[in-house]
Amino acid sequence: MTNAQPYQPAPATERYNVLAIVGFILAFVVNIAGLVVSIIALSQVKRTGERGRGLALAGVIISAISLLFSIISIVVVIAAAGSAGMNSGY
Repeated sequence: MTNAQPYQPAPATERYNVLAIVGFILAFVVNIAGLVVSIIALSQVKRTGERGRGLALAGVIISAISLLFSIISIVVVIAAAGSAGMNSGY
């Protein structure tokens, strides 16, 4: 009979995860890069127990919302340009 212990996350350290900080900053500058880096940071924070989970989570949320607005804006601009071209009379 084995003495199996339930999974315990690594003890929290006082350091911030660097990728969490970088991902949060990139969320405002380059949304797709911020999303990828923040997701990686979330998994690292979970595994290592470092601080920065909130920053990584905020980076994911801000990046996702920003990416969604960017895609919607591109679709609207393309649709407006297409309809303007149809109404030009040529």
